[in-house]
Amino acid sequence: MAKEEVMTFEGRIDEVLPDGRFGVRLENGHRIIAYTAGRMRRFRIRSVVGDEVRVEMTPYDLTKGRLVYRERGGGPATSGQRKRR
Repeated sequence: MAKEEVMTFEGRIDEVLPDGRFGVRLENGHRIIAYTAGRMRRFRIRSVVGDEVRVEMTPYDLTKGRLVYRERGGGPATSGQRKRR
């Protein structure tokens, strides 16, 4: 059996929700709820409001998606590394 086809869209995070979810406004104007993909969680990639992201969605539910990539330089400037005490 073939794997399901996923659709990929570009968007911008407009709201941070609890439990690792985000409100994302897609480039076509639709708003969806997206969660952080496992690889982004594993490498501790942080996303904030204003970040440009790539979202994968299944054709069965067009209101939910998975954040798979965060564009560099899309959001507010960050220091890069945290200071250790």
